[in-house]
Amino acid sequence: MKCLVINLDRSRDRLDHVTAEFARIGVAFERVAAIDVIDRPDLSRLATKRMSSVEVACLLSHRACWAIIAAGDDSHGAVFEDDVVLSAGAGDLLGDAGWIPADADIVKIETFRQKISLKRKRISCGSSFAASRLLSAHIGAAGYILSKQAARDLFDATENADTPVDQLIFNPLFPTSSSKVIYQLIPAICMQDRLLGKEGSMLPSLLKPDRMRRSMATRASERGMKNAVTKARTEIRRLVIQIVNIWRLRQRTIIPLGQRGGQASTPHTQHRQNAL
Repeated sequence: MKCLVINLDRSRDRLDHVTAEFARIGVAFERVAAIDVIDRPDLSRLATKRMSSVEVACLLSHRACWAIIAAGDDSHGAVFEDDVVLSAGAGDLLGDAGWIPADADIVKIETFRQKISLKRKRISCGSSFAASRLLSAHIGAAGYILSKQAARDLFDATENADTPVDQLIFNPLFPTSSSKVIYQLIPAICMQDRLLGKEGSMLPSLLKPDRMRRSMATRASERGMKNAVTKARTEIRRLVIQIVNIWRLRQRTIIPLGQRGGQASTPHTQHRQNAL
């Protein structure tokens, strides 16, 4: 199974980081040059209320990986962003695709440390890992596995997409996600460095400030629109979700990151603004 890592040409610190991470687990990876908004001022014309020019570049970078997987010989391929940290058990899973559930289109191998919904049934993936069907949104696209067919489908379906890549893949509100069989690996084998807090080297992302600005603007515009009808609909929806969760035998949980084991020291420069 080929492992692809998205990395900006100007982000040498991040390449050093991710190289050390993969070396620690004994797995090779192929670097995929990320689309850079600095080199592509034309991307500003593709930005929308849902997606900034930085997120457009991020989506295009992931689509480049999907094209590689779709055209390759392997049945599956893994995609990573360059700020991931990897657990000690990642090497065994990334070296062999035999553990992947037969009906899986996508396997999310990352955790964003948010509460999500899973089917209670778990499928053993060998050793201490299992996989469950993902039934809710689980944002983040720093680490996931695609079947060859899923990579082709995603590439074809997102030529004119106006939604961030993690929402397209891992939010069932979008048909690109709801049409796929998606599993969550338990425990996860990767996570973005910034989510480790004091344990990590704090490599921030430019996507987060963009999303926060748009979220604040949206909340401000919606604050004056709330009324009794909206509140009633929200309450009804909450009750419906509770009933559906029980009916579908869902489990609400936060996915842990597997043990990292011994860590190699990772060099970092001061150019942390070069994040995807």
